[in-house]
Amino acid sequence: MKQRLVTGVLAGALFLGLMILGGHYYAALIVAMASIAMFEFSRMNKISWKSPIHIAALIGLLALVVPFDWYGISWLSDITIIWLLMFAMLALTVLTKNQITIDEVALTFLGTVYLGIGFAAMINVRLMDEHALWWSFIAFCSIWASDIGAYFVGRLIGKRKLWPLISPNKTIEGAIGGVVSSIIVALLFALIAPEFIELWRAVLLGLVAAVAGQLGDLMQSAYKRVRGIKDMGNLLPGHGGIIDRTDSWIIVFPILVLTHLIPL
Repeated sequence: MKQRLVTGVLAGALFLGLMILGGHYYAALIVAMASIAMFEFSRMNKISWKSPIHIAALIGLLALVVPFDWYGISWLSDITIIWLLMFAMLALTVLTKNQITIDEVALTFLGTVYLGIGFAAMINVRLMDEHALWWSFIAFCSIWASDIGAYFVGRLIGKRKLWPLISPNKTIEGAIGGVVSSIIVALLFALIAPEFIELWRAVLLGLVAAVAGQLGDLMQSAYKRVRGIKDMGNLLPGHGGIIDRTDSWIIVFPILVLTHLIPL
């Protein structure tokens, strides 16, 4: 517990500090986190970091995540990058005479898009023209409020299992507590700065952040259970790997952007 607490405080302080600084600092942090997450994803699927399929995935990931436009570099659209990545990965099955299998391609392609779009959305929100830090804070605080609310409510009154085959410790009461906590935090942001977000938008943002965040957590729990592992990595002692800590983030941020709850 002590190791987990120390790691959480130090990692949290570093993350928040660089997020407040923004710009190149925050972008570099997220790009580094995304790259490590790609290594974790490949390792989980028993794909070597030296494999051409992993190298292609890492290049595709960087193409999606690095904010080239912000640095004044004209770049391809996300759809074009995704299609080119798919083409390159499928070509590898032919070039390697099926030593790289279609199953490996499908898994790695899925992971690259999943991680790439998720981490890219975090950078895009922070690099918005107006009130970028404020919108980043409301999104993250809503996600974290959901996690904290679900944990404590589940510990206090949780009795009915939410999805025992995937995550035996999660309860329905905890999930509801997470949703309520997230909405309350989002509403506090709306009350403090009504010129940025209306009450109805805050309620929806908190609801979506909580539901999508918990679903993102369950997705990774399901995947790890299939692979028979507890954590995706060991970079953060007591917390697992990058994906373990960001599984809800990489689902929530794209959804908040796609639904225009965050007006990117």
